[in-house]
Amino acid sequence: MPGSTNGSIRTMGALTVGGLVLVTAYTVALGSNGWLWFGWVVLGLLTLTLVVTQS
Repeated sequence: MPGSTNGSIRTMGALTVGGLVLVTAYTVALGSNGWLWFGWVVLGLLTLTLVVTQS
């Protein structure tokens, strides 16, 4: 099922980019929160791992 894997990668990518936008907006509005950035880095690493393992 290559189509569903491609959809999963696109979904994870969209979540990662959306998460970056939200964390950046939070940081600008209310100040930095290390846990939010840590969570975004973990999400980004999971997305990167998914892309590398499926390529």
